[in-house]
Amino acid sequence: MKKLLYLTILVILCVTTLTAQQFDLSAEVRPRYENRHGYKTLLNKDTDGANFVSQRTRINFNFEQDKIRLGVTLQNVRVWGDVSTLASDDNATALHEAWAEALLSDKISLKLGRQEIVYDDHRIFGNVGWAQQARSHDAFLFKFKPNDKNRVDVGLALNADNQSLTDALYSNAAGYKAFQYVWYHGDFNKFGLSVLLLNTGIEYLENIGLPNEEQTVNYMQTIGPRLTYKSGKFNANIAAYLQTGKSLEADVSASYFTGNVGYKVSDNFTIGVGMEYLSGKDMNSIDTDVKSFAPLFGTNHKFNGWMDYFYVGNHGGSVGLTDINATLAFKKDKFSVKLIPHFFSAAADVFNGSTKMDANLGTEIDLTAGYKVAKNITLSAGYSKMFATDTMEVLKGGDRDVDNSWGWIMFTFKPKLFSSTLSNN
Repeated sequence: MKKLLYLTILVILCVTTLTAQQFDLSAEVRPRYENRHGYKTLLNKDTDGANFVSQRTRINFNFEQDKIRLGVTLQNVRVWGDVSTLASDDNATALHEAWAEALLSDKISLKLGRQEIVYDDHRIFGNVGWAQQARSHDAFLFKFKPNDKNRVDVGLALNADNQSLTDALYSNAAGYKAFQYVWYHGDFNKFGLSVLLLNTGIEYLENIGLPNEEQTVNYMQTIGPRLTYKSGKFNANIAAYLQTGKSLEADVSASYFTGNVGYKVSDNFTIGVGMEYLSGKDMNSIDTDVKSFAPLFGTNHKFNGWMDYFYVGNHGGSVGLTDINATLAFKKDKFSVKLIPHFFSAAADVFNGSTKMDANLGTEIDLTAGYKVAKNITLSAGYSKMFATDTMEVLKGGDRDVDNSWGWIMFTFKPKLFSSTLSNN
């Protein structure tokens, strides 16, 4: 990995001598302290929470010349103290992005390589920016923009573990063997419309141990629109997705719906309310169909409370969720603050043995504040508290009466190291 870093620096130095149109070099250093005391799941009684500092460090290289664009992001993710003071931590360093884009015309381009894929509100495709490692895909994108009001992206991905000589079962390190999608977005005066058609394939062994055992890929489809509206101080959005097809050997029948409205009370103060529904499956159901909606590659930390009780590496294939929430936000000069309460309930039935539980899972209160120390330095902090019910205990385990909370403080440094527009002479 050191050789890769040295090579990257050498390429950067060489590029600055070329007849380029645009060259940018930037960095990010983001250390974050966390106190986890009931984060993601209820803490057990007489159990201590965790305290640690994690850090993301990035070097971002972007270059444009004639009909080509390049983007490379070298990233190191670590926890303070996870490596000896006398040892190397190259295993924590990787290429988060490494892509090239061919600009075939003013309307058409092809983008290939490791890249972030982000659409709309991050619900199905997002970069998971809160997580220090974030998310990127190895993919091919065909991008068509006929005018300033309309855009169509076609994406393809095909994953393998290595350059094998025969067809080997994929280990699902990326979570999928292949995907294909079409995403459209159009702006119409005060309205915006997006439509997504996504086909996601998982590879697995069918009929394991039987004479007809075979390697196969089954595909699940995620289809739906998202509509936005903005007029003056008022804004709103709704979205609905259906999932069908197959997940491994099971039939899929799941759904999603969200609606949100916001209003700018003054230059500094905004309010909003919203709800989100993700279908689920009754705990005691013997139905083999998949009825729990999967948000797939979304930035799930952005949704359903920042304590990540739902859909952040958990809650998949479970009883679903209904989230009713509100947002109170204040921003003035360099300072900002948000207060977001969430009222959670299960979308399907929760059982404790044979006893059906109340659907109410509890309330989470999220508070965050930020201060812009300088143009490229931001200080942010947050505190969240979960007020869980007996039903949450049944679903998650742990003790609802424990102080289930989460606090964090984070500095973000984003300096622009070099930027140059060079002539073509």
